[in-house]
Amino acid sequence: MATDKPEGDAPQMQSVVEIAGLDPFYANFARVTGSPEELILDFGLNPQPFGAQTSPIQIQRRLVLNFFTAKRLLAALSMAVQRHEQAFGVLETDVNKRVTPQARAAQAAR
Repeated sequence: MATDKPEGDAPQMQSVVEIAGLDPFYANFARVTGSPEELILDFGLNPQPFGAQTSPIQIQRRLVLNFFTAKRLLAALSMAVQRHEQAFGVLETDVNKRVTPQARAAQAAR
């Protein structure tokens, strides 16, 4: 069960979350677009995350949010990533900085 923390003197609200029938999926691609009223987040699986793209990325899920919900999501994701990095170290998003010299040499030898 998840609970929402009150802001200021607002009464505490409690949210009950039901996950029966949940259909989880994996995504290694995300695209953010939108309009002045809402954000659109598209998620999919990129079959070729490295190198030249030879086939299109198939979008599997689309999430449409208003900007208030998007800002709350941003804060929650930021907090989750910050906790993860405190426990396990900084997440490097540049793949070229993550590749070891040995892996680069092996890739070049192919």
